[in-house]
Amino acid sequence: MHEDKSDYKSGFVAIIGKPNAGKSTLMNLLVGEQLAITHAKAQTTRHQIYGMVSRKNFQIIYIDTPGVITPTYPLQTAMMETVKTARTDADLIIWLVDVKELELLPWLYENRTKKPIILVLNKVDLITANQLNKAMAYWKHHYPDITIIPISAIQNENIDQLMQKIVQWLPNHPPYYPAETLTDKPERFFVQEIIRKKILDQYHQEIPYSVEVVIDYFKEMETLIKIRSIIHVERATQKRIMIGQRGDALKKLGINARKALENFLQKKIFLEQHVKVTPNWRKSGLLLTRFGYPTIRKNKHSK
Repeated sequence: MHEDKSDYKSGFVAIIGKPNAGKSTLMNLLVGEQLAITHAKAQTTRHQIYGMVSRKNFQIIYIDTPGVITPTYPLQTAMMETVKTARTDADLIIWLVDVKELELLPWLYENRTKKPIILVLNKVDLITANQLNKAMAYWKHHYPDITIIPISAIQNENIDQLMQKIVQWLPNHPPYYPAETLTDKPERFFVQEIIRKKILDQYHQEIPYSVEVVIDYFKEMETLIKIRSIIHVERATQKRIMIGQRGDALKKLGINARKALENFLQKKIFLEQHVKVTPNWRKSGLLLTRFGYPTIRKNKHSK
């Protein structure tokens, strides 16, 4: 006998905002799992990630997205295609902004549909009550018809209020995924993201932004998982930095990544890593597609 789902609510909730607004931190908090990598470095999210929360009466599919920027090369353009798709597919949009940044958002209404928008002001733990009042007044003045909720994702402040508003605006719909489903991404995706996070931790300046991690071998056995990763960089000088003198830097990366992977996969890991120079991969539409990014749509009317 099937459970009656006529009053069930289910929908897609896109979390959109500028780099370092705290989108990945918020989604991890709302889902209750570390699905998206978070880092002090800006623009760390490159792909769209679903995080799902299923309860007796509702299912929320959160969509974490790259930070909204004006793209300057094809990788960034592909990332912004991801944002556009999420905005189109979502039933509800959470627009996340740093509460300290009082800057109008012309893209907030670009191609806007009737779908509800929650303007979420993050990092309220870093300002005074008087500053928060001024920020609320600013946003209410410019966007009077949008619900505004101040939060601190890092301090878990006001998250319950945000959750209640999200559930309130979910459409009536049967669940899209089985209740036990946590994300749409396979294990290989999280393996490459964990390695990429360790690269963000260890290397500086332009290196992390010139790196793409590809898992080209993943074999799970009873007590061991064998993984081979290819770390693509754009120039020979970057490869030398990645490897380090006598291979010390790459060895350190391997040790840290293996520990994190063993914690994530709960098995012993044999990790093999290779650094490969792939010139201008960030500017190659063919390579970007091969690496799992969306195809860049050409608009003949774009400037």
